[in-house]
Amino acid sequence: MFQVKQFDDLTTDTLYQLLKLRVDVFVVEQNCPYPEVDGIDQDCLHLFTEEEGVITSYCRLIPPGVMYHEPSIGRILVHPDYRKKVLGRQLVSEAIRVIKDEFNPSDIKIHAQVYLYDFYSSFGFEPVSEEYLEDGILHVDMILSNRDSKR
Repeated sequence: MFQVKQFDDLTTDTLYQLLKLRVDVFVVEQNCPYPEVDGIDQDCLHLFTEEEGVITSYCRLIPPGVMYHEPSIGRILVHPDYRKKVLGRQLVSEAIRVIKDEFNPSDIKIHAQVYLYDFYSSFGFEPVSEEYLEDGILHVDMILSNRDSKR
């Protein structure tokens, strides 16, 4: 079951788990030292699943005007012990649904790691930038146009 919470509605235990999981995946697992806590979490909605007290999947939903003109989905991850269970696909589908319900956008923008290009394309996201290197990892900006959504 998905949970969506404002930053102030997260318990300290849940916030700690979310931040630890993000660091474990994006900094440690991907061997990419960068400032994971970037100062915008307080403005975001936090979408996640939990099983027996363990956060199993997570992303943050960034309102329009905070990072981009469009709303955005960021920090998309599945706990390493829960991968290969289609949680990632379910998470992105739910994130798109929540963003459409909350913000009624014409577009949704993501800052995607290139190795996940086909995954995001399967939802209808299309590239809007050239590939670029950020923190040692190739990225591409992608847009899901509301009229093109394949939810």
